[in-house]
Amino acid sequence: MTSKELRQKYLDFFKNKGHAVIPSASLIPENDPTVLFTTAGMHPLVPYLLGEKHAEGKRLANVQKCVRTDDIDEVGDAFHHTFFEMLGHWSLGDYFKEEAIKLNFEFFTSSEWLGIPTKKINITVFEGDMDVPRDNEAVEFWKKLGISDERIFYLPKKENWWGPVGKTGPCGPDSEIFYDFGVPRCSKNCNPSCNCGKYTELGNIVFMQYNRKPNGSFEELVQKNIDTGLGLERITAVLSKDKEDGKDDYKTDLFLPIVKKIETITGKKYKDNIKTFRIIADHLRATTFIMGDNKGIGPSNLDQGYVVRRLIRRAIRYGRQLGIEKSLWTKEIAEVVVGDYKDAYSELSRNKDFILSNLEEEEVKFGKTIERGLKEFSKLATDEISGEDAFNLYQTYGFPFEMTAELAEEKKVKIDEKGFKQALKKHQELSRTATVGKFKSGLADHSEKTTKLHTAAHLLLTALRKVLGDYVIQRGSNITPERLRLDFSHPEKLTDEQKQKVEDLVNQAIENDLPVVCEEMKLDQAKEQGAMGIFESKYGQKVKVYTVGDCQIKKDAFSCEICSGPHVEHTGQLGHFKITKEQSSSSGVRRIKAVLE
Repeated sequence: MTSKELRQKYLDFFKNKGHAVIPSASLIPENDPTVLFTTAGMHPLVPYLLGEKHAEGKRLANVQKCVRTDDIDEVGDAFHHTFFEMLGHWSLGDYFKEEAIKLNFEFFTSSEWLGIPTKKINITVFEGDMDVPRDNEAVEFWKKLGISDERIFYLPKKENWWGPVGKTGPCGPDSEIFYDFGVPRCSKNCNPSCNCGKYTELGNIVFMQYNRKPNGSFEELVQKNIDTGLGLERITAVLSKDKEDGKDDYKTDLFLPIVKKIETITGKKYKDNIKTFRIIADHLRATTFIMGDNKGIGPSNLDQGYVVRRLIRRAIRYGRQLGIEKSLWTKEIAEVVVGDYKDAYSELSRNKDFILSNLEEEEVKFGKTIERGLKEFSKLATDEISGEDAFNLYQTYGFPFEMTAELAEEKKVKIDEKGFKQALKKHQELSRTATVGKFKSGLADHSEKTTKLHTAAHLLLTALRKVLGDYVIQRGSNITPERLRLDFSHPEKLTDEQKQKVEDLVNQAIENDLPVVCEEMKLDQAKEQGAMGIFESKYGQKVKVYTVGDCQIKKDAFSCEICSGPHVEHTGQLGHFKITKEQSSSSGVRRIKAVLE
């Protein structure tokens, strides 16, 4: 079964079971201050898992684009990926454990769907502790379907528990579904958590059953939810006809065209350079998706851009190990990725020029500095590299710290990571949180000040389009109670005259005290009425449309956008709008910071 067939089968199955199919959300979270990227299928649905009503109902399913930066150093084995696709389905207070287990069992084992033999299916469940008892309910439901005792494993919270997102809130046990490759057990204690190669995880069903209270105790939730995520890459590999290929995600159609392109570029074979090929394929696939997202992020020294730069430069360095000397080869890999995935993710085609231009610029830039950087590293590589020297390699030669650390490990040289972090703080070259994978994304909170600035950001985007042209689209936002930050597509610095015109348009809209009206409608209807929606894929087939001005005639309104709020009721509540800074964010993307006085 191809990955394309698997995606479609999954959506067809859950549609037949009464689930509304919703699109993949953006890879860049809009209103989550805790992470750089969308890390799981449930991530964009947290408000609905917490009780907010979803426009499409209580049963949802989709295929979600995800990026996890924690796995960058693990890439090189058969199944870790920076970018991956998660097949997800949710019940928002509708069905619970028994039906969720039945649905997944049918999808995996029925000959009409995936046809995996029941004897290959192994299950893990929560073993229970002092807080919450063992999940005997889940065990009984699995047994009813024919999963025998020897294929059910009881594991602790570390392995079979989800949540809460913070210190309190919804959480619960889960059941993970594993495929048994049939190889001998590694020991008498062999189980799916030991990573010996006997088992591979296919998916995870989270039973959001409890609420963790401030005192640390657990109570049963009134609205119990199901959150299920299945790995497209892993399942595609397991469904491979070749037994050994089933253990290697890079031998599936998701990666083979990329691998073959690397073979063509290098003149070398995957089987002789497995780890290096995997790293290059993974990293350039991930950067293509991040930059190809509708909120596409180019390489930079900040936030998600730092991750993009790290991935590109790491791929280039491993390319050098394979002897790649031709220029602009990363673009060739990206072309393959776009071609392979454009049918499933049309935004890759729309943003192809942005992807290729950023790769070209970064490859040229890195190519000019890497030789000098490597020479400088060789001078430093004695017994230990100081934090200041490691930072100088980054600041002067464009070496991410992770690259310096990898080179140091190869040379058996110690590196002062603590000293590097201290030097980093002094110079403030990177976001203080980029190195730990967190930053302030979207709205920091829903306070009155943030709400006002969020509404002002909508006015700002409209004003930019009026002054610069309709090609301007939003590339990202970051709004705190103190200021708003908006990234938008534009190739050059704004003139003082353009900035003044933008300010004047926003302040005129505020002075006119225009009404801000929210309406819920079908996505097609919103498009017909001219609503802008760069992030529309997040919301499914029903969306909220915020109109500033005359809501009866959308084309005559000041702005009309698909958004999830919050907003003020009248623009006159905002105060005086002032641009405080305009600068480059990445190639072809500008950034404005502004305040309300």
